[in-house]
Amino acid sequence: MAFYFDSWADFMAMDGHGGYVWACYAITWAVLLYLLISPWVRRRRWVRRQAIARQRMSHATQKRAGQ
Repeated sequence: MAFYFDSWADFMAMDGHGGYVWACYAITWAVLLYLLISPWVRRRRWVRRQAIARQRMSHATQKRAGQ
């Protein structure tokens, strides 16, 4: 079995196309990470907002009961 590239430097350069190839890999991984992390962040934000809204409702109900 023979490898196409003779060294790591050749592998990184990829016959002059390395910049394009590695940029594509970087963009792809960035998008995949965003797609994995963004729903988790949005859900945490939604849960936090619901907790705040629940607290406000609780305080408003307590104020009305105290009148």
